[in-house]
Amino acid sequence: MATTTSPETLPELTTDDLSRYSRHLILPEVGMEGQRKLKAARVLCVGTGGLGSPLALYLAAAGIGTLGLVDFDIVDASNLQRQIIHSTKDIGRKKLDSAEEKLLALNPALNVVKHDTMLSSANALDILKDYDIVADGTDNFPTRYLVNDACVLLGKPNVYGSIFRFEGQASVFATAQGPCYRCLYPEPPPPGLVPSCAEGGVLGILPGLVGVIQATEAIKLILGKGESLAGRLLLVDALNMRFRELKLRKNPECPVCGANPTVTELIDYQQFCGIKPESKEERALKNGIPQLGVKELKRRIDAGEDIFVLDVREPFEYQIANIGGKLIPQNDVPQRLAEIDRDREIVVQCKSGGRSQRIAEFLLQNGYTKVVNLAGGILAWADEIDPKMQKY
Repeated sequence: MATTTSPETLPELTTDDLSRYSRHLILPEVGMEGQRKLKAARVLCVGTGGLGSPLALYLAAAGIGTLGLVDFDIVDASNLQRQIIHSTKDIGRKKLDSAEEKLLALNPALNVVKHDTMLSSANALDILKDYDIVADGTDNFPTRYLVNDACVLLGKPNVYGSIFRFEGQASVFATAQGPCYRCLYPEPPPPGLVPSCAEGGVLGILPGLVGVIQATEAIKLILGKGESLAGRLLLVDALNMRFRELKLRKNPECPVCGANPTVTELIDYQQFCGIKPESKEERALKNGIPQLGVKELKRRIDAGEDIFVLDVREPFEYQIANIGGKLIPQNDVPQRLAEIDRDREIVVQCKSGGRSQRIAEFLLQNGYTKVVNLAGGILAWADEIDPKMQKY
């Protein structure tokens, strides 16, 4: 059980509570005392995106008394395919404000605590300490390790979920007897090996499946009922609708939750995951790639200048919107250098400028001297050149 509140100190249920949660109250596993436990509970949702949306909505509907939200992002149109707590009118708003509005519309009695910040080693312990349970809805490895370590150090259950393309995972880490995230993944993957959802895509319904599983696990922990996913990793294959389960064991040599921990305080998780600060040489290389604006590219194309536009996005992205460049996905570039004319000026282009910057640096390292990066990518082209172009 996540909380140790005695029945005598649990908050009483109001007349409105008795009406709202009547279907809970008739369940022997919940009943009056269980609903009072839910009302007393404090749960922190790290992220209000794909996983955080269904997670927060169902916890609010279930009668959780206090729901903390950690996020610093704003709503983008590309979020709406899966982040169901936000709507079209919220584009451009802070996700925290959008989420709070929907949660209070669903349950006005809910106490929403907003943490408008990026979770970091400097603030994680201070934020997490006031909650009974932490639900991890993040999408990057540094924050997952940060949440895990902070939960272990504070003795807070970590209700974990992750998604990618058509597959998801869920478990409960950092309980007294169960393993932690590091027991499952002692080392992070090399930087760039696992694409982000922005690069690899995700089925919009998948975070709904996994987020609801996380909400279920959090409620079970609060009620002290059922068998939690602690010591088990649930694997979700949405494309084939199969669920598998792997047994997990606590690693006695785990540097965080093992018998003799070596990680006794929060560390630099960017560095731990191999995401190092740029060196002077890397900054010089990056600064050595000229940045070309979309208006200047349009002028030069219209003037008939001999420019080689290299589109390093994926084929499905090219089908959505393109400006007619040569399509070579970023991972294929090293094997297809012969298709890139060394004698022409090369304008490397992607969705927003990140992937194209990396490929431009790669080409420069491999002897291509006339390389520029299209600043802002296809999104900037849609904003500044062709408003009718489909954005994604």
